[in-house]
Amino acid sequence: MKAIPSNITRGLPVGAKMNCVDNSGAKVVQIISVRGFKGKRRTKPAAGVAGIVNVKVIRGEQKVRHEVHRAVIIRQTRPFRRPGGMRVSFEDNACVLVNDNLEPKGSLIKGPVPKEVVQRFQLIGKISRMVV
Repeated sequence: MKAIPSNITRGLPVGAKMNCVDNSGAKVVQIISVRGFKGKRRTKPAAGVAGIVNVKVIRGEQKVRHEVHRAVIIRQTRPFRRPGGMRVSFEDNACVLVNDNLEPKGSLIKGPVPKEVVQRFQLIGKISRMVV
């Protein structure tokens, strides 16, 4: 996984619900753990844009519910800072389900995807409609 130059604010703690914006069958997911989080004592693990999390599907098709999936966060409402000083935020919190090789399970992504996600996960950039 490639490092990204932006200073990503971790705006989605464990327990946060977000939309799944691919066509894998999931609609709403909840974060249950953050992959690779190293924090201090008594801090709640959190993730930001281009972060990998484990999620459970709350609403969606029956074949994807009641299972633990990996997901990549592609949008968050909390602003994060780019190297040029510009701050970027989105209207919703959104993710894309991925497999163990970090390849997207769906074949289509609805809505914009920030360039930080495309730098780290090129396959997500290939199936997205718009890169911001």
